[in-house]
Amino acid sequence: MIYLDHAATGGYKTAAVQNAVLAAVKTCANPGRSGHSLSLACAERVFACRTLLSELFDGYGFERVVFTKNCTEALNLALLGMLEKGDHVITTCLEHNSVLRPLEYLKRSGVIEYSVAPLENGKILPETVAALVKSNTKMCCMTSASNVTGYSPDLLAVRKRLPEQVLFAVDGAQGAGHLPLPMKALGIDALALAGHKGMGAVQGAGALLFSERINPRPVLFGGTGSESFNLGMPEYYPDALESGTLNYPAICSLFEGALLVKARQQRDAQILTKLTGAVYTALAAEPDYTPYFQPNPCGIASFASSKIPSQELAEILSERFGIAVRGGLHCAPLIHKALGTFPEGLVRASFSAFQSMREVNALVSALRRI
Repeated sequence: MIYLDHAATGGYKTAAVQNAVLAAVKTCANPGRSGHSLSLACAERVFACRTLLSELFDGYGFERVVFTKNCTEALNLALLGMLEKGDHVITTCLEHNSVLRPLEYLKRSGVIEYSVAPLENGKILPETVAALVKSNTKMCCMTSASNVTGYSPDLLAVRKRLPEQVLFAVDGAQGAGHLPLPMKALGIDALALAGHKGMGAVQGAGALLFSERINPRPVLFGGTGSESFNLGMPEYYPDALESGTLNYPAICSLFEGALLVKARQQRDAQILTKLTGAVYTALAAEPDYTPYFQPNPCGIASFASSKIPSQELAEILSERFGIAVRGGLHCAPLIHKALGTFPEGLVRASFSAFQSMREVNALVSALRRI
């Protein structure tokens, strides 16, 4: 099987990541829950990962790095933990349901209202976002990269057009690991991460990094290993937002993945831009296919066939050619409406920097045969 579904979850894990998971499973103590040496050693490893993520993303200190099970949970924590009755939020048509559904839930519950910035000439323009600001706008929440097209909006330009008091939250599910996302330089107040995509880790580890301008409320309650006498949650971070046992093996893998990102990000971005560029050139020359992407460092290449629905085409690629891609709406319905590909969706091939022109040629050859 040629795996081209890395935007859903990274299909290649380095030996360092695999070994980190195996070592964590073998030691298997609960970090922060006991005073014995094994538990303390695990807690030190968790601390090291918090510190590395804060450094990698120009964050606000290890205590403002909270581990979650995935990026969806991190986004829910940022939105449900921060927004209050009467708030207004700005988002964009690029967003994944991990942003749209929490906002819609809060809207239907009578808590907030939100506005959606449309595409203009294929882009999210800073002035379009700024025009949606109201007197009660609390937050702007937007993606670092579309999981459908690979397009990355200009986050810094958007931040500069927003009033200073408006909080800036970013979904880093597709961008993190592929793009530089320095929080302080870009004015990001909350950055949600998925460990298992561009960060190179296994499933089960996400994170929310946040600035001193925000203090999210807990949305999950339980044991923290600290202040056990207190029937309320601790008031300090990260304990206030981390109830229950952490996924220690996944966090260990995230540490190793983050080290790899630190060493290889620029080189990997060049590789992925080259691979997606080759797919774009090939498909643009085929009358039966329409590309809905540009060469990009996130490795995403989405396209449509004029004759075969996206999910059927994805199934043909899997069953007849052994190529794993994804068809459909990719949990991002508004961007498909903006592109005119709703409700059929698109076929998305997404590449790893550990792949080469071999995988590109196999995909293009299969599509030509189909």
